[in-house]
Amino acid sequence: MLMPPAPRPLRHAMPALLAFVLMLLAGCASVSEGSVETIRLAFHRSKVDPTPASVAAVPYFQLQVNAPTGEAILILAKVEGKRLGWYGAQHDAVFLNEGMLVKTVGLTENLDSQTVDERSPFHAGLQHLRGPVDYTRRMDWSPGYRYGVDFTAHLEPRGLEDVTILGKTRRLLRVDEHLEGVQGGMSMNNRYWVDPADGFIWKSRQHVTPDLALELIELRPYREAAP
Repeated sequence: MLMPPAPRPLRHAMPALLAFVLMLLAGCASVSEGSVETIRLAFHRSKVDPTPASVAAVPYFQLQVNAPTGEAILILAKVEGKRLGWYGAQHDAVFLNEGMLVKTVGLTENLDSQTVDERSPFHAGLQHLRGPVDYTRRMDWSPGYRYGVDFTAHLEPRGLEDVTILGKTRRLLRVDEHLEGVQGGMSMNNRYWVDPADGFIWKSRQHVTPDLALELIELRPYREAAP
C-alpha cells in the first residue's frame, strides 16, 4: 500500500474516524500489528504515551489533549481558514483559531464559542510581543446557558524556555495570559509556548471554562507561518 507523501487533514467530520485510521493502517504492509494497537489504545486509554514511531505510523496531523479526566490523541479533520477542528474517536473535538481554543465538543463542560476584539495579538502572532498587551474576549459555555461572558485578557511574554515534545527539545517563548471577568468573580490563567521564529504555538494550557483547563501538545502539526 502506498502511503501519502505528507500528513493531511480529513476535510469532513467523521463519526468513524478511528475505524478509518485503523483500517488504513491494517492494510499497509509497512505498519506492524503493534503499531495499529498503539493507535487503538491511544484513542481509548485514560493516559497516552505517544512516541515518534507511533505518531509517524498515522499519516494525519495529530494533537495530544490532556484533561483532568484523561488524555487523548485527536486527528485534524476540518480546516476552515485558520480555524482547525481536531476530532477524537468518541465524538469529542476541540477547535483552535490561530492557536487559541475557541470551541469544544463532548466534554463535561464545553466552550461553545469565543470571540476576541481586533486588538488580539493572536492575529499578528505572539512572537511579536515585546511587553504586556491587553485585549478583550467574549465566551459562551454550556451546560447552564452562560452566554456573552466578557473578560479582559492580559498577555505577557516571560522569556525562552526549553520544551520537549516526542524527544525533541525546542527553545520556545513562554507567554502567560490572565483573564479577568468584566463583571468580577471569575478569572483564569492560560499559558502558551510559542516558536519565536513564526509564532506557531507548540504547547499550551488553555481554559475551557473557569473550572476546566486542557493541555494541548502538537505532535504532528498542521503548521503555517504566522505574519
